[in-house]
Amino acid sequence: MKRILAALSAALLCSSGGAALAPPGVDQAVVESDAMPPKLSEFGLFRGNDPGQPATGIGYTLRAPLFSDYTEKHRFVSIPAGKKAKVGNDGVIEFPVGTVLVKSFGWNDVNGGRPVETRLLIRRASGWVALPYIWDADGKDATLALGGRRVPVTFKSPDGETHSIRYAVPNKNQCKECHSLGGEIVPIGPKARNFIVDPAASGKLRSLYFENPAALKPVMPQWDDAKSGSVADRARAYLDVNCAHCHNPAGSASNSGLFLRWTDDPAGVNYGIGKRPTAAGRGSGGMDFAVAPGDPDHSFLIYRLESTDPGIAMPEVGRSTVHKEGAALLRQWIAEMPKASH
Repeated sequence: MKRILAALSAALLCSSGGAALAPPGVDQAVVESDAMPPKLSEFGLFRGNDPGQPATGIGYTLRAPLFSDYTEKHRFVSIPAGKKAKVGNDGVIEFPVGTVLVKSFGWNDVNGGRPVETRLLIRRASGWVALPYIWDADGKDATLALGGRRVPVTFKSPDGETHSIRYAVPNKNQCKECHSLGGEIVPIGPKARNFIVDPAASGKLRSLYFENPAALKPVMPQWDDAKSGSVADRARAYLDVNCAHCHNPAGSASNSGLFLRWTDDPAGVNYGIGKRPTAAGRGSGGMDFAVAPGDPDHSFLIYRLESTDPGIAMPEVGRSTVHKEGAALLRQWIAEMPKASH
């Protein structure tokens, strides 16, 4: 994946060259149709179908990315010639029809750094469509996996621990579950507050793809960088990215009454502080509150985050391991809260 990251910026810069030309490889007719091609190569998103050589677009990262079993993720966005994305007044990035958000997942110590899967989020006239592709064993193409798949992998997390898991590539319905807002599929990560355009991209290149690139202000703290914000702010950023796509008033977990958006939800009962379980079942672990101030060991938010049991674990989709570093941050956040007086 390091090879891919190194090649990504150069490929994107060279392919765009300073003019918003139609990318020679990308088949916009396929992108904008109702097709679900069985092979990733049919979109023409990569030069020679090499995941390290995007045919066009602009790379980006996120200040607070979603945890996915310690995968390295490499992202770029392809926007058709003559169209631009725009940052709305609410900070949501409005992508035009024909846009493809491309995200590849892998580990530096797996398959020589080649990605395991690439997910596409395609903006069509009918709305966003999510398509997961798993790279073939020879690394020459990737195959559509509408039904998802479990891929056995062994990798090391940043602390050196070895993990052997059956990595979960989500099925199409699971993609929709996480990306659903008000019944419609939408992007999760790309919001102005969390979106970092490839630092190697020139101002001219940025202006080719965005009407108002200056509005891309990634102000959200980095959860793992103490210099970027307080423990509470970084914890809330973590919860926003990992939980709030479902836990918001219009999300798939709206009936839980637990809303975890970064700045949109007040840090009270609906944010989990002193909140009793509604329909958590085994997920509450017999605990009284989602967040028990000053007591992370008796906060079922932590209990669920630190579990891999399918009936308990949160998030429900997207991980087969515990994110120990993220859990440690949330434990610190809860431990530093003043305990409720009795």
